[in-house]
Amino acid sequence: MTALLSLDFMRNALLAALLVGIAAPLVGVFLVQRRMSLIGDGIGHVALAGVGVGVLTGTAPVWTALVAAVLAALAIELLRHLGRTSGDLALAVMFYGGIAGGVVLLSWAPEGSSTNLTGFLFGAITTVTGSDLVAFAVLAGLVVLAVVLLRGRLFAVAQDEEYARAVGLPVLATNVLLAIMTAVTVVVSMRVIGLLLISALMILPNATGQILGRSFRSSLAWATLVGVACSLGGVILSFFADTPSGGTIVLLTIAVFVLASLLRWGAGVLRRGRHAPAEAHEHVHWEDCGHQAVLHGDHVDYLHDGHRHAAHGDHWDEHTDDPDARTLDRAAEHTDELPDDRRDGRAEDREESRG
Repeated sequence: MTALLSLDFMRNALLAALLVGIAAPLVGVFLVQRRMSLIGDGIGHVALAGVGVGVLTGTAPVWTALVAAVLAALAIELLRHLGRTSGDLALAVMFYGGIAGGVVLLSWAPEGSSTNLTGFLFGAITTVTGSDLVAFAVLAGLVVLAVVLLRGRLFAVAQDEEYARAVGLPVLATNVLLAIMTAVTVVVSMRVIGLLLISALMILPNATGQILGRSFRSSLAWATLVGVACSLGGVILSFFADTPSGGTIVLLTIAVFVLASLLRWGAGVLRRGRHAPAEAHEHVHWEDCGHQAVLHGDHVDYLHDGHRHAAHGDHWDEHTDDPDARTLDRAAEHTDELPDDRRDGRAEDREESRG
């Protein structure tokens, strides 16, 4: 690892990957909520035309690509806001026209200019220069700052535009801001993962975060962690395996998503294995049924014939006992025989043990 960090181009590559790994999931989470997961692909198509303009004019491709991407994002949002029936057709013309124009413009580039089309499309992270890194840091910093300061407004508008409009939030301005942030993220990710693969890093970490997290905040934290880990890990793997950085990062992100899905499935199987359908269960339980009620996690079990019955959906399950559970059940059966003060204490002990 020390040898890896001793190389200037790898230090630049890892720093660029870190910036993208943070920014992409932060923006992607709101795109997922709005069901616009693939908008990054479309903006990336148009950004390639901006790259071509930059190469032909001798301007830094980062800035011309940024202008093209922002204009495309604004056009997309305005078309969506106006509700034009021809919006999809207009967007298709814009997207495919952008990538076609970029390819043609790059083919006209003078000899000796940097025209690595594959690098722009699929990532060429080892070509990141110091000036590129500064530009990426500024742009990514603005994206992160906007998300931190306006995350509540972005969340509300992405969840329910009608409600946000009813409570007085500036819906159009917020959506325009998100569109601009998406365009900026696409340009920042251009060298790291490529214009055609950027949507993967916006969407897949958030899909993984939704599996691992239990709230919006925890899901976003998991998504950012996955984005950073896969970006850095993908760059390192691509260096040793001599593979394109963009494809390696995306494949690693997919692998993490599949692993998280399998873990959730396995956890569900284990939880279901702890409950067995109660055989010959002739009646249901309620508060006054005469059986001892025992708090069990987020629901109540009822002691019946030496085991516990619990309602699950439209049926009753018999919980598999373990030695500790049987001990608590026996104690619970005799709780009513204790004085009030001891009965209360026994109930508290039972709840703490089950918690």
